[in-house]
Amino acid sequence: MNLKEKHSALDIQKIRKDFPILSRKVNGKSLIYLDSGATAQKPKQVIDAITKYYSEQNANIHRGVHTLSQEITSAYENARATIQKHINAKHTHEIIFTSGTTESINLVATTFGKWLKPGDEILVTAMEHHSNILPWQQLCEEKSAVLKVIPINEKGELLLDEYKKLISSETKLISITHVSNTLGTINPVKEIISIAHAKNIPVLVDGAQAIPHMRINVQDLDTDFYCFSGHKVYGPTGVGILYGKEQWLRKLPNYQVGGGTIKTVSFAKTEYADIPLRFEAGTPNIEGGIGLAAAIDYVNEIGLENISVYEHELLEYATKKLSAIEGLKIIGTAKNKASVISFVIHGIHPYDMGIILDQLGIAVRTGHHCTQPIMDKFGLKGTVRVSLAFYNTKEEINKLVKGIIKAKEMLK
Repeated sequence: MNLKEKHSALDIQKIRKDFPILSRKVNGKSLIYLDSGATAQKPKQVIDAITKYYSEQNANIHRGVHTLSQEITSAYENARATIQKHINAKHTHEIIFTSGTTESINLVATTFGKWLKPGDEILVTAMEHHSNILPWQQLCEEKSAVLKVIPINEKGELLLDEYKKLISSETKLISITHVSNTLGTINPVKEIISIAHAKNIPVLVDGAQAIPHMRINVQDLDTDFYCFSGHKVYGPTGVGILYGKEQWLRKLPNYQVGGGTIKTVSFAKTEYADIPLRFEAGTPNIEGGIGLAAAIDYVNEIGLENISVYEHELLEYATKKLSAIEGLKIIGTAKNKASVISFVIHGIHPYDMGIILDQLGIAVRTGHHCTQPIMDKFGLKGTVRVSLAFYNTKEEINKLVKGIIKAKEMLK
């Protein structure tokens, strides 16, 4: 059975019933949620896991001998193992819980950056989210280092020949997005990593927009660091993951220090815990870790491959339907895309379009999507962004198209 045949076995209406919020009304209309790139909705399996934690298991972890503490410590560490298996990390101690992708990148920038010298170089791409620009920009300013940008073409694809030219003997790290949150472009990260490793340069991959759409295998990619946020993959907000190869995590200096990061403390000397606890100061987002593992289990039960095929079908359908609207231009036409479509309509401000669609119960994102350099590249103030998930349907896309046409008529 091929993947297209397998995805037909997905019962989308049954799946939609797993997401309580999809049954609500907005402005008197049935909610059509097309903003999963900002945050995905949560299935009841995740909601139930969080409720169970607070109603039956609430205790702190790694700190108690009593039953509740022992039970939830085991559950939390099992969650770490679930995530390790999901992304095929070699060891559970290569999985660090953070508050999200932003903190994960800041952790690496802060610790790795202590080694940076004046004139050293960091490479990012022109399609990065601000969270994968600002930490490196600030670091380069502090260290008198240089931030270099890998350019993109008019389709929103990386120019790999230019990437190769930008690498120099001063390049110390490359930090790239796996999938653009604005353009939908899926970057050839395995090739990018291979090119960097040929020159002994480590690579960090921002996987925030990739993790809900495709199978991630960090060992196959051979990436040095990979990070993502739980709320993008149907889990809770406020929790994320930094994967790091063991050899890198053992080399990195401390990030934040405090309770949970130590073995012994005296006023003369402190001995710190081994990885990953050395990077997890304070009481963690326990329910976030538990909820994220529940989300990963849920996605795997449906099947990421099935999800990927179905979402690609939705992407092709939406692209065809939207392209037929007079005056509408899609921004980001890479050959290899995730289910994200950004567009503009001649003479209509994206914000105005978003307001009218909201009155119709349709939730889309408008603005620069935390990617102002992309907007500058295309000479835009912002776009309307439609980000699709496996709980969306072709019927919802049809209603979106009707809504856009209605908004056009109102805004003439």
